[in-house]
Amino acid sequence: MKISDLLKKEIMIMDLSADTKEGVIDEMIAKLSEKNMINDPVVFKQEIMNREELSSTGLGDGIAMPHAKTSAVNTPCVLFARKSEGLDYDSLDGQPAYLFFMIAAEDGANNTHIETLANLSRLLLKPNFIDSLKAAKDADEVLALVEAGEAEVKEAKKEEAKEEVDREKPLVVAVTACPTGIAHTYMAEDALKDQAKKMGVNIRVETNGSDGAKNVLTREEIDRAVGVIVAADKNVEMDRFDGKHLLKTPVSEAIRDPQGLINKSLNREGSIFKADSQVKSQENSREKTSIGGKIYKDVMNGVSHMLPFVVGGGILIAVSFMAESSFGPDSQIYKFLMDIGGNGAFTMLIPILAGYIAMSIADRPGLMPGMVGGLLAVNSGSGFLGGLAAGFIAGYIVQFLKKLTSGMPRSLDGIKPMIIYPVFGLLLTGLVMYFGVNPIFAGINKSMNTALTHLGTGNAVLLGAVLGGMMAVDMGGPVNKAAYTFSIGVFTATQSGAFMAAVMAGGMVPPLAIALATVVFKHKFTDKERESGMTNWLLGATFITEGAIPFAAADPVRVIVSSVIGSAIAGGLTQLWHVNAPAPHGGVLVAFVMNPHHVLFFFISIIIGTVISGMIYGIWKKKLV
Repeated sequence: MKISDLLKKEIMIMDLSADTKEGVIDEMIAKLSEKNMINDPVVFKQEIMNREELSSTGLGDGIAMPHAKTSAVNTPCVLFARKSEGLDYDSLDGQPAYLFFMIAAEDGANNTHIETLANLSRLLLKPNFIDSLKAAKDADEVLALVEAGEAEVKEAKKEEAKEEVDREKPLVVAVTACPTGIAHTYMAEDALKDQAKKMGVNIRVETNGSDGAKNVLTREEIDRAVGVIVAADKNVEMDRFDGKHLLKTPVSEAIRDPQGLINKSLNREGSIFKADSQVKSQENSREKTSIGGKIYKDVMNGVSHMLPFVVGGGILIAVSFMAESSFGPDSQIYKFLMDIGGNGAFTMLIPILAGYIAMSIADRPGLMPGMVGGLLAVNSGSGFLGGLAAGFIAGYIVQFLKKLTSGMPRSLDGIKPMIIYPVFGLLLTGLVMYFGVNPIFAGINKSMNTALTHLGTGNAVLLGAVLGGMMAVDMGGPVNKAAYTFSIGVFTATQSGAFMAAVMAGGMVPPLAIALATVVFKHKFTDKERESGMTNWLLGATFITEGAIPFAAADPVRVIVSSVIGSAIAGGLTQLWHVNAPAPHGGVLVAFVMNPHHVLFFFISIIIGTVISGMIYGIWKKKLV
């Protein structure tokens, strides 16, 4: 695959209008969304900003390469953009950025894509190439420059393969890796190689990219090396460097100052690495993130793994109720659907949530004690809250065990994951859950159940409106998931689907409102937007709020404000009319298993919210130019 296959002319921005770093990112994401390269601008931006928090992608020399690898990408691509007067991008050299390459890679990006992106990254290390891009007149000239540069890179790689290693020269080994493994990994590799060649030093660089580890260092090379450079922003295999002088640095440092790193390595300025210190280095890397950010990341890891069980199990529960009403409670089809949906997938919600929270904290050794802790929470009645607690308790107990056993002889390393972590992790988690957490949270759940049962209509309507409105704030993002997760917790603890009805109605309104607006105010929408509007009828009906995201990305204030108003009204109305959703997902499918009285008012709530949102958005939206 050629670089020009990813660097598409139709998405280039030759003169950015934004004047700030985030403004530039937003402008480029809007272009990707407009051209249907991404399906979820909110999620894509979150991944871009998560990468920026680790270290700026403003590489210096006037270049910035924001990038993300996520399922929000429809078509892998690279967006080239330019700002002739430059702007402050928090670049590593403190200088303005002029050229921007936004890389959008699929979650399962294949080796061909990654190799192509690596070649593009190498091109950007050539000063004459950067100057040529700054002077390019149009998109065609940019593509021509890239194609010519790509040919140079291929020739250079052929020449490199022919070169013989001079074993008389000192050898430095290095590992480069960035969190997404797309651009910085390979730029750091080339920067180190080019500098080592100038200095007359042998170097072997292993890349831990998105396509896995390449040019893996051999035992003989590591033993022969005078020093090791690990330029990485994610965990790499470190035990193999035991006893070597090792420099640990961000991947951006290898791009910015390869000469300094190689000199330090030649002078053995790196500290002697001890394999057991890997646990401590992982803990230190976690400490760099704020406490709130750590908790959020761990909880979201649990929630994201739990959601498929909610959707799959919830819809099958709804279908099983339909089967019950048609064939009776003793029918085989009802029992089958309820077994796999209710007694199967839905029973696993809390153990999965707890297990993957623990795994986010303590890696794989935390998974088993976390899941069992979640199951203990289910069996004891401490429910969703107990499951949340179980995840954190199991995760930090395993982290404690790792720290406690870090001084053991290396010959006993094999018994840690096989015996110590699973046995003592499970035992300690069970003790804390059994004698501490479960009695407390079971009592809290009982009190919550009583409070919700006696909740006045006014308070119920207010809470329903808040939950419904939250579903439209970021349409699948953290606020949306917080409302949905809360309602799932109430549902599993009390078996009441009242708040499920509120969040379901609130989540259905945004796409339905947009679909309505594209029909009623069709002269304000392009042909492509009207086509997307037709799709939103189906997405809204099946409770897929994310259908509204492309419209929200292009016109965030009007879409989000109008959606929140309609969703809040719909959520509040479901509580005013005491609507109860007996399944946690399914949209209109749930109506088939509701009480007939509830069905009518469920649809009325959604219709009222949809009409209000759709009319506000349609009236407020500007006419097409």
